[in-house]
Amino acid sequence: MTRPATHIWRLLKWGRTLAKHGALRGIERDPNTPPQVQRLARIARFGTFQPRQPDYAGAFFDIGPAAIKLGQSLATRPDLVGEEAARNLLSLQDSLPPVDFEQIKNAIEASFGRPIDALYSYIDPDPVGAASIAQVHRAVTTDGVEVAVKVLRPGIRERFERDIATYEWAAAHLEALGGEARRLRPRLTIANFQRWTNRELDLRREAASASELSDSMKAVEGYEIPTIDWDRTNGRVMTVEWVDGVKISNREALIAAGHDLPALAQRLVLAFLTQAISGGFFHADMHQGNLFVRADGTIVAIDFGIMGRIDRRARAWLAEILYGLTTGNYRRVAEIHFEAQYVPSYHSVDEFATALRAVGEPMRGKPVSELSVGQMLDGLFAITRDFDMQTQPHLLLLQKTMVMVEGIATQLDPQINMWDVSAPFVRGWIRDELGPESALADRIREDTDTLMRIPALIRRLEEQYPPRGGAPETPPLPDIELMWDSRVKRARTWPGYVFAGLAGAGAVAGALAGGWIG
Repeated sequence: MTRPATHIWRLLKWGRTLAKHGALRGIERDPNTPPQVQRLARIARFGTFQPRQPDYAGAFFDIGPAAIKLGQSLATRPDLVGEEAARNLLSLQDSLPPVDFEQIKNAIEASFGRPIDALYSYIDPDPVGAASIAQVHRAVTTDGVEVAVKVLRPGIRERFERDIATYEWAAAHLEALGGEARRLRPRLTIANFQRWTNRELDLRREAASASELSDSMKAVEGYEIPTIDWDRTNGRVMTVEWVDGVKISNREALIAAGHDLPALAQRLVLAFLTQAISGGFFHADMHQGNLFVRADGTIVAIDFGIMGRIDRRARAWLAEILYGLTTGNYRRVAEIHFEAQYVPSYHSVDEFATALRAVGEPMRGKPVSELSVGQMLDGLFAITRDFDMQTQPHLLLLQKTMVMVEGIATQLDPQINMWDVSAPFVRGWIRDELGPESALADRIREDTDTLMRIPALIRRLEEQYPPRGGAPETPPLPDIELMWDSRVKRARTWPGYVFAGLAGAGAVAGALAGGWIG
């Protein structure tokens, strides 16, 4: 178990790096930042020469691979890090100098226990991409199939495990300060981040995600997932079909190839909605570098390390919220938030509906080119604060992906209207999944399931209240103050100031590593 002093030392080093990039000024100025964190931020930047404009992306890049991934995650949380920081973090590139091919070759052979020549007849020593977690090489299998080989960087799992342990420790101290820190739930933010990175650090899980998404999207024309080569895939190496096509970000090349860009934009939006609302399992890293367009116009997605999943109940809420916003039924959208318990019951449904109208009405009927996504998010996040809404971790990836898809669709077709494209799909899904026939089928299924659980429930009750005559009940045990509890009490008196200082350092480190930037 890592000692607190080790966490504090790491966090102070990271904080110093943030300070050198001017990334701590927002902490000091934000009125929502706890006073303890503000004071320690001033200490961390003492004596540094800072740029005129904060460079959050540069700071996270310099800290290392885990921070790069964390920064990309925080780019979708302007409520947590501030609008300025979120915009800057969007430019954070997950690109590092490649590992020497000899190390990659040794990693492949060690993971399979076989020489590389037994797997691939050719593998290009120069990678086509090198990111913080893995790098990709073009290769040809011994069966003559052209493939892409993704290999984890040596030692990357251990480094991520170490850094995430410190993120967790710091976020717990930050949340313990209460107030806005508790509402924004930094511990859950780090917990979600850990789950996402654990999936990326096991390439078998990425391969399984690609396979599952491929199965769910087979009926969708014009959208494909490359095939996994399971015989050449394990936890540290993944082999997948090579994709020939034009990057979806290369607008000029798409036009030169004769592609219908508005049709591509609509297809991308509908593919995302199909994944998120119909299937509840979606590709959550749909940035421009992970999407290609084949000669026949098929969109092909790659890189399935980050996937999102939401249950059917949440999808129903999401569909009704989207449909309510597209049709202007803000009252229903407000009711859904209360039914989902996203908004505490002591607030007014009508007041919340009015607040939603203030955000949604300016967006309706306009192309995306005339809308400011930043202003829209500002309005939504202001509502979350005004109505005491806690962050919903299961929707964070969905929000991030929606912003990505909207950005790509707008680049392809500046006149696209996301509401007009989404409304028919959402309306159809609500009719099929939430209509009277579906509601009746769900009720029959739920009632049958309840009846089937009654025998097991009775058995558990019998176990809970056994007949008398068994072993004697355990006598009540005295309450004993734990060592760390008494230490906290001592820290509240002047002899404990030294310990309080260390705990405070942990708190600001939580702000730095957990993402309280602005």
